[in-house]
Amino acid sequence: MKTMVIVADSSFVIETIRLALRNSAGLKLLGKIDGRVSARGPLAEAQPDIVIVDEMQVTDDALERVRECRDELPSASVLVLSMRMDDDWVARAIDAGADACLSKATHLPALTTLIRAVVDGNIVSAVPAVSAELWPAKGTEALTAREREILMLVSDGLTNARIGQELWVTEQTVKFHLSNVYRKLAVANRTEASRFAHMNGLVKRRPPVSVAREPETDLARVHRLPAVGAA
Repeated sequence: MKTMVIVADSSFVIETIRLALRNSAGLKLLGKIDGRVSARGPLAEAQPDIVIVDEMQVTDDALERVRECRDELPSASVLVLSMRMDDDWVARAIDAGADACLSKATHLPALTTLIRAVVDGNIVSAVPAVSAELWPAKGTEALTAREREILMLVSDGLTNARIGQELWVTEQTVKFHLSNVYRKLAVANRTEASRFAHMNGLVKRRPPVSVAREPETDLARVHRLPAVGAA
């Protein structure tokens, strides 16, 4: 049986991954590690076969955790879970030591299959078919990848709460990014932002992603989780 540890800065992400692995045979989830601080000690103690590193709020933190995983566990499989799947980000993650980048747009029941494929050496980067997006140069060049994603989902008519579920972030984080979108596009509200997206051909429907409800957010060093498959 392969053992696994999750490195993240959000218990929401951790619980969502745990839900996806709930009935996975051959995979044992040992626990979680706070990705906001060095993971070297907890990793050395746990000695997992697989480490899933979330992209987290601070990209550099995620990349540093990947480097630590590779230093402390040279034979382990290190997977980065991310909404961003552009070539630059994937290249940085692989360069830091990741074995693969898995998209958060992946349907949760398929996550276990992808993890097994990476461990078996059959996948380097798992990108969903809907990842290709065209953005016109004018008006959106200042938007970050996350802001563009939120703009697209707003244009699809999703509420802030639903967008948070789609992107695995809190509703407050969505509001923060959306305010930046309004400022950069010089619009006053989500209606105007949606109109801008429609007029510029930015609307592309994405498949829904099933997620868990957000639990309490208490992260420490290594926290033991109930055995995979437990009620």
